[in-house]
Amino acid sequence: MSAIITEKPELTILYQDQHLVAIDKPAGLFVHRSFLDKDEKYFALQLLRDHLGQYVYPVHRLDKPTSGVLLFALSEHVARDINSAFQEKQMHKTYYALTRGHLEGEGRIEHPIKIKLDKIGDKFVNKDQEAKDAITDYQSVATATLPIPLGKYSSVRYSLIKLSPQTGRRHQIRRHLAHLRHPIIGDVNYGDNKQNPFFYQHFGVKRLMLHAQSLSFVHPILKREITIEAEFDEQWLKVFHTLGWSLSVI
Repeated sequence: MSAIITEKPELTILYQDQHLVAIDKPAGLFVHRSFLDKDEKYFALQLLRDHLGQYVYPVHRLDKPTSGVLLFALSEHVARDINSAFQEKQMHKTYYALTRGHLEGEGRIEHPIKIKLDKIGDKFVNKDQEAKDAITDYQSVATATLPIPLGKYSSVRYSLIKLSPQTGRRHQIRRHLAHLRHPIIGDVNYGDNKQNPFFYQHFGVKRLMLHAQSLSFVHPILKREITIEAEFDEQWLKVFHTLGWSLSVI
């Protein structure tokens, strides 16, 4: 489980008009209250509501440990329009992940995902549901090798992967990369229990290395293409520097 945020985060507004607002959600911040958050003090929804002085409507979600573009609507009818666009696959999302091993080339992961249920929050949900189709496109952007033995391997290998999910299943990217045997670094649910502690010790970074870098869509009111981007934070840049990667590879 990721660490609890004890100091009030400063929200970065990435985009704002009369209808929509997007923030750069930091890793470790819940989108809104849930049964998992009994010890949490801060939530993106409430922080943004307080900052704007008005009600906001979440139209999608990012897992607590994932950073990046998080979009909200400023009215119910716009929220409905954006939710419909997500359901109709008209919202184009780009993520970046740091994974274990060298994942080369590009491809499409088509691996059905069974709904992952929470013991408390989903206790009344049918636990015998069939796996649902899940599709993620990926492209290898960069690879690196550290000449440091770990476990049965003589070196440590990493890949920077660009991902575009075509469906929106829970933990889809995390589960799909784990399915390829290239789990995301820092993933405590689907990751490598040798790589994660090594990464923290060597890089001083203890988080899920998954970033929602951009979101593109046709604005439901303005009827024009909007692309919202979130830059890589200091922790990502620290990793890039240590692995010898430049932002020019992105």
